[in-house]
Amino acid sequence: MVEIEGTVERISYHNEENCFTVARISIKENNDIVTAVGYFPSLEVGEVLKLRGNWVMHKDYGYQLKVEHYETVMPASLKDIENYLASGVIRGIGAVTAKKIVEKFGERSLEVLGESPDKLLTLEGIGEKRKEMIAESFREQQETRAIMLFLQQYGIGPGVAVKVYKKYREKSIEVLKENPYRLADEVYGIGFKTADKIALKMGMAENSTERLSSGLKYTLLNAAEDGHVFLPKQELIHRAKDLLEIEDESLLEQSLRALAEKEDVVIEKTWGREEIYLSGFYLSEKSVARRLFLLSAMADKPLRISDAHIDNIEKKCSIKLAKRQREALEAAAASGVLVITGGPGTGKTTTVKSLIEFFRSQKLKVALAAPTGRAAKRMAEATGYEAKTIHRLLEYKAYEEGSMAFGKNQDEPLDEDVIIVDETSMVDIILMHHLLSALKPGARLILVGDKDQLPSVGPGSVLREIIASGRIPVVVLDEIFRQARESMIVVNAHRINQGFFPYLNVKGKDFFFEQVIPPEEILNTVLALVKTRLPGYAGLDPMEDIQVITPMKKGIVGVMNLNEKLQQLLNPPDPGKKEWRFRSLTFREGDRVMQIKNNYDKEVFNGDLGRIIKIDEEGRVLVAFDEPGQDREVVYQSQDLEELSLAYALSVHKSQGSEFPAVVMPITTQHYVMLQRNLLYTAITRAKKLLVLVGTKQALSIAIHNNRAMARYSRLADRIAEEFDGARLV
Repeated sequence: MVEIEGTVERISYHNEENCFTVARISIKENNDIVTAVGYFPSLEVGEVLKLRGNWVMHKDYGYQLKVEHYETVMPASLKDIENYLASGVIRGIGAVTAKKIVEKFGERSLEVLGESPDKLLTLEGIGEKRKEMIAESFREQQETRAIMLFLQQYGIGPGVAVKVYKKYREKSIEVLKENPYRLADEVYGIGFKTADKIALKMGMAENSTERLSSGLKYTLLNAAEDGHVFLPKQELIHRAKDLLEIEDESLLEQSLRALAEKEDVVIEKTWGREEIYLSGFYLSEKSVARRLFLLSAMADKPLRISDAHIDNIEKKCSIKLAKRQREALEAAAASGVLVITGGPGTGKTTTVKSLIEFFRSQKLKVALAAPTGRAAKRMAEATGYEAKTIHRLLEYKAYEEGSMAFGKNQDEPLDEDVIIVDETSMVDIILMHHLLSALKPGARLILVGDKDQLPSVGPGSVLREIIASGRIPVVVLDEIFRQARESMIVVNAHRINQGFFPYLNVKGKDFFFEQVIPPEEILNTVLALVKTRLPGYAGLDPMEDIQVITPMKKGIVGVMNLNEKLQQLLNPPDPGKKEWRFRSLTFREGDRVMQIKNNYDKEVFNGDLGRIIKIDEEGRVLVAFDEPGQDREVVYQSQDLEELSLAYALSVHKSQGSEFPAVVMPITTQHYVMLQRNLLYTAITRAKKLLVLVGTKQALSIAIHNNRAMARYSRLADRIAEEFDGARLV
C-alpha cells in the first residue's frame, strides 16, 4: 500500500452511475503526473488529495494507482490555494477571481475568506452581493469539513457532506451516528445506497430494522421510477431480498408491518393479494379518483350548444369541424371532465381552439397547460393563447433543500373555470393529484392527449387508466384529415400503431428508411445525414432543425456516444468559443443542452431544452431556454453542471412533448430490450416535416410487433369506477 499527496489536474472519466473515476494527479513531492483510478462520488479539478492504494499495470494505459482510500487536504502552497479556489467548490470564484485573490492576499487567502471577507471588496469585479455569496459558500465549506472527514472514511465524497450539512447543520454527525438511513428519507438527493454504504461501514447490522425499513421504501421508490404506483407484497419482498441480500423473509415482513403502523406505507388487500404503496402514492391515487368523480358530479349546470353555435365557431376560427370534433364540443359543454384522444393529424389542436372559443363565448375563464415547457410553447403557438406548464400554473414554490410546494391547492384554488391540459399521457399520478386538488368546485377539466404514446416517466398510466375506467366521457378523434394524409409520417404513425409495416421511401414524401446493418455504419450514416445530407436535401439547419432520437442511453448509437460525436461534428472546439470541462463532459458555447432534473429554484425542469450562449472564466454557464413567449436565460455555477446534459441526441422518453422539423432515429437489434411499438410510435410522431430511420428492417419489425408494453401496477381505473358506482348505490 502506497500513500501520495497531490492535486487533481484533470478528470479523464467519471461514471455517474457507479462513481468510477479516472483522474490525473500532480504529485506534491515531485510534480510528476500520475493516473489514479477508483470510486470517487465527487471530485473537482484543483482539489488536493491524500490517496492510499496500490500500483497496478494496465495493458493499454500503463501504471495506475488503484485507490482504496482518499481524503481531501486543505491547500497550503500558493499554487494549491489557487487551484483549490479555481476548482468551483466555492460559489462565485472561478479561475480569474482565484488568481486575483491569491495575488492580493497570498498565503492568507483562505484566512481572508473565512475571517475578513469584506477585504474581497477591494478586488475589481467583486461587489457586495458576490462577496456575500463567496463568504457564505466558504463558511459552508469550512463547516462541512468535519462532516467530509467523517464521511470520507466511509468512501463518501464532499457533495453528500454539503447536502447533509444543509439539512442538519451542527447536528449532522450526531444524526449520522444515530441512524444514517435518515439521510435517504430526509435529505433531498441522497438515496438508500449512499446511506446503506455509510451504515454498513459504521457497523450497523445487515438485518437491523432501520436498514430493512429503508430498503423496503427504496424498493418502492425504485419501482415508481419504472412507473409502478404499488408493488404486490411478494414482488416487493423478492426485490428487497435481492437488494438487501437478506434470506429471512419474516424479518422483511416484520419491517413492512412496522412501516404500515407508522403510516409510511399502506397495505391494501385486493382480490386476495396484498398490495404495498408508499403513503404518498396511495393518497394521490385515491385523491385523483375522488376528485375526478367530484368534478364530474359538481360541474356547473350543462352549457347549451346548438348547431348554430358550432357554425359560428367554425366561421370565427375559419375551420370546418368533423363529426368527432363536434361531439367533443357537445361533450365538453355537458361534462365536468372530458378526455379527448387521438393520433397525429386527427385534429386535436383544432378541437382545442374551438373549445377555447366556445368557453370564452360563455364568459368562462380558460387556462391552458402542459407537462413540459416545450409542450406548453407548442400549445400556445397552435392556439394563439397563453399556455403554461402545470408547475407554473399551480405556482410552485422552491425551498433551499431542493423540495417544493404549490401555491395553488385545495385551500387556494385556481380562479379559472376551465382547465385544458395537453400531452396528458406525460402526467403522472402525483402531478395529476396536485392539479386536481387546485381546481375550484364547479370547474371543468379537459384532458387532451394520445393514449398510444409512451406513458409518463413517473408512476402511473393516468390517461390510459382514466379512459379504461369507463366512467369519464371520452371522445376519440379517429379521422385523419386530408392535409395530414399527405404526410407519410402521419400515415405511417397510424399504420405502426395498428401493427402494420410502414410504407418506406415513397417518392416526394417525408418518411425515409435507410437499411444499414453494422452499428458502426449506422452511426456514420446518422452523422452524415445530420451534417450534410439532410441540409443539402431539404435546406435544414443541423443545429436548429434536426434532432437525433434514439431508444437507448448506452451503446454505439446510444444517447451518450451520439452526443459526443455530434458535438464534435456540429460544434467542434474553436479558439473563439469558451468551453468548460465537467467530469467526463465538455460544455462549449453554442452547445444544445437539456436540463435533466427538476430545479425549482432556477425554475427549470427535467426535459427543458436550451442553448449555451456564454461561458465565463469562472466556469459559469449561461443557458437560454426555449419557453412560451420568450427565451429565458439561466446561470449555472460550475458545480451545478451535473444538472445539464448535451442534447444533440435525446432518448425517446426525453423527446416526448416536443416536436422537431426533422428527426433522425437509429433502430438496431442492439436496442432489442427497447424495441416496442409505443416507443417507435412516440419517436416518429416527434417529426413535423421529415423523418429518417436508419438501421435494419428486422429491428423495425420487432418494434412494430412488440405491443407488450410493460404493465404498470396501478389501481386508478378501479378506484374511479368504485367512486362512480358507489355514488349510484347511495
